Amino acid sequence: MTKKIISFLFLFLFCGTLFAQKKEEKKVVVKVLSFNILHGATTNGSFDLDIIANVIKKADADFVSLQEVDFKTNRAKKYDLPTELGYRTKMASVFGRAMFYDGGEYGEGVLSKSSFLSTRNIALPYSKENEPRAALEVTTVLKSGDTISFIGTHLDHLKDNTDRVLQAKAINKTFRNNKYPTILSGDLNDTPHSNSINILESFWKASYNKQNPLLTFPSNKPIKKIDYVLFYPRNRWKIVSKETICDTIASDHCAYLVALELVK
Repeated sequence: MTKKIISFLFLFLFCGTLFAQKKEEKKVVVKVLSFNILHGATTNGSFDLDIIANVIKKADADFVSLQEVDFKTNRAKKYDLPTELGYRTKMASVFGRAMFYDGGEYGEGVLSKSSFLSTRNIALPYSKENEPRAALEVTTVLKSGDTISFIGTHLDHLKDNTDRVLQAKAINKTFRNNKYPTILSGDLNDTPHSNSINILESFWKASYNKQNPLLTFPSNKPIKKIDYVLFYPRNRWKIVSKETICDTIASDHCAYLVALELVK
């Protein structure tokens, strides 16, 4: 009888150890979507937020960076677009103003499946005659208990890259001392190997294939990559998958979806 009890206890402890190991080995994967939403207009001018929301729901991302986001502007029918899209996708939302525009505001949005520990909106440098730009950061705790930061941004679109270079340098300087593993996502308005992208990639690691990047613009027939997901520190993230979602009505950009594993 004693031998049976000892054997049972040994088996119980062994199974418990295996269970604990499996629990510890469970991967923490974060899905990130970068999506320029064309201030809600849609490419056919229908202003149908459900079309945009359906792209986000299809992606099933944990975090979404939204660019070209209107907050109570006249052209967006006085809607608060991040709140409206958050409601339609059942995600938490936050807006970061880059500038006042058309009776309201214009800038960045972030959607998240997790609530926010903190948020901050960083004004990026720009030439006086050009559009202001911003980087919107949220910090949150994942279901796994890990704390991460997520940044959405939209760099200058002009052919002259002066502002983009300044903005890339400012992003590196602002976020280089982040306490938590960080993801940067957005419409960077420049192609791989350009000056501004090289500046960012001197600090952040990019998620795209350098030899064969997924093209993101325009959505009806993509010819170039300008939408990105990057991360830091490089050894804390591992690329699991990446894809584009090209809905030609929802936006003139393809949404860029990347799954990243948080490395312990």
